[in-house]
Amino acid sequence: MNSAINKYKTGGCFLIQPIGEHPIFTREQFSDEHGEIEKMVKEFARKRVLENKEEIEKFNKELSLSLIREIGELGLLGVNIPEEYGGMDLDKITSAIVAESLMAGSSASFIVTWSVQTGIGSLPIVWFGTPEQKEKYLPKLVTGEWIGAYGLTEPSAGSDALSGKTSAVLSDDGKYYILNGEKIFISNGGWGQVYIVFAQVEGDKFSAFIVERDTPGFGIGAEEKKMGMKGSSTTSLTFTDAKVPVGNLLYKVGKGATIAFNTLNMGRFKLAASDLGGAKIITSGAINYGLERRQFGQAITNFDVIKGKIADMVIRSFAADSMIYRTIGLIQDATDLLDKSDPDYYIHMGEATERYAIEASMAKVYGSETAALCADNGVQILGGYGFIEEYPMAGAYRDARIDRIWEGTNEINRQIITGYMIKKTLMEELPIRDAIQKLDDFLAQEEKPSENEILNLEAQAIETGKRLALYLFHEALCQFGQDLQHEQQLSEILANMFIEIYTAESTIARVQQGVGKINLEGTAVDVSKVHTAEVCLKLLNFALTGLNGIYRAHLSEKIIDDLRIFQTKMLLSTDIIGLKRRIAEKAYVKKDYPF
Repeated sequence: MNSAINKYKTGGCFLIQPIGEHPIFTREQFSDEHGEIEKMVKEFARKRVLENKEEIEKFNKELSLSLIREIGELGLLGVNIPEEYGGMDLDKITSAIVAESLMAGSSASFIVTWSVQTGIGSLPIVWFGTPEQKEKYLPKLVTGEWIGAYGLTEPSAGSDALSGKTSAVLSDDGKYYILNGEKIFISNGGWGQVYIVFAQVEGDKFSAFIVERDTPGFGIGAEEKKMGMKGSSTTSLTFTDAKVPVGNLLYKVGKGATIAFNTLNMGRFKLAASDLGGAKIITSGAINYGLERRQFGQAITNFDVIKGKIADMVIRSFAADSMIYRTIGLIQDATDLLDKSDPDYYIHMGEATERYAIEASMAKVYGSETAALCADNGVQILGGYGFIEEYPMAGAYRDARIDRIWEGTNEINRQIITGYMIKKTLMEELPIRDAIQKLDDFLAQEEKPSENEILNLEAQAIETGKRLALYLFHEALCQFGQDLQHEQQLSEILANMFIEIYTAESTIARVQQGVGKINLEGTAVDVSKVHTAEVCLKLLNFALTGLNGIYRAHLSEKIIDDLRIFQTKMLLSTDIIGLKRRIAEKAYVKKDYPF
């Protein structure tokens, strides 16, 4: 990992720090061990998962669970579990590499089973469990002998998960918590032996419990018939005077929110990594289909509109790759500073991860929407065959849809992004007020950036985009103050600006610092040029929409003049169409995603 530490060790720094001021982590910095693990996982995914994909999708429980045990034998269920309990205790980067690489098996259903097992189904015990709880459950979860699941969502509590009504009352003899209620949409629900379940103690103390499958009063509902992820288990859970031993309370009474949110923060970047793997697989499939499919006497890849779609898939995937691994690097840097011998090591890990909740939410949003874009383009490129189940795009299209809903809907994650930015500004965790005060001086500058350095013009345009986002943010805060969080459409616009800026500057920084490691002579630079030019257009549109919303379409002359200056500084002379052709043609030569 990178040894450079940012002055401000918290999320959102990208908005006030120049591109390149601090090196970012990218896949070009994978260690030899990372590379070996990536190779091993892809080999397993292709030989064992891909070859059995059709049977997995038929809801073959025995097959899926046997593959989970196989992957457990490779150590890939214990990447984040301490060695003393049978795990490998590897870094966060490795867990993301595994999540991405498993998509080489093209089975999102299997990824769901694996990701719940290694994430929300076990990490709460790793982080918050007692030594006795860890000793009892983790060794069997690491091998796949037991399957884990996670019960948070209720019929009346989805996005507002903390409002759940499942109750937990201490028995008269003090030996059990008596649980009553229902959980829904539980992944691995029908296959689990160990469930992390959230309930209200004494009516309002949101808490977590470890519930075993054979607990008296605990029931498992029928398998849901889903749009996608058809090879995974999804059920409801019911609790009717279910007797859970007091020793199965996880952490402390009233600390359920800490457990839930820390687990979700970690799950978001792993979901983004899986989406990234899926986007690349879909892009590769679309390229190879297009090279073989002929219409009007030629391969459809020769048609300009197809080149545009393939280029969009490549550009979006490269940008997602850049920002996802940057995010993982930030979290890894933060956890590397912790003392593993500290009894509260995992509590501090959760706190360190929460500092980058903005970036984790960005990765989740951008990763899931990248997978969706690629799947949609993939169906379109295959045409009628894309709509037929025996071809791969129909299943990918269905499977990708849920990723914008779970781990917090993308709407909720966008509110989280802007909400944290508001908090960091008002609490002065970041010097955003100082940056806002310098906006007028920035707008008055007429200095033009040098064109001699790689992507210097693009970097300057995004630096200007940061000021534009701060400009809108300032106007919104002046108008609404802390009530800005209730202006959800405006908050979403701000979140979109923050996401686009973070992603664009991650892409630029990756290329600029990757000399000699990626194709800087051509495709990577082309990708970054196109991406930046399109991001700048989006930022200008977002800002105009947001400002018109704040002032009800009555913009002052000063605001209009300021917007003209921003436009002058951000509009790049980029041949987007021509560069997209070149990007697509590079992908055709490789017959694959080209990085």
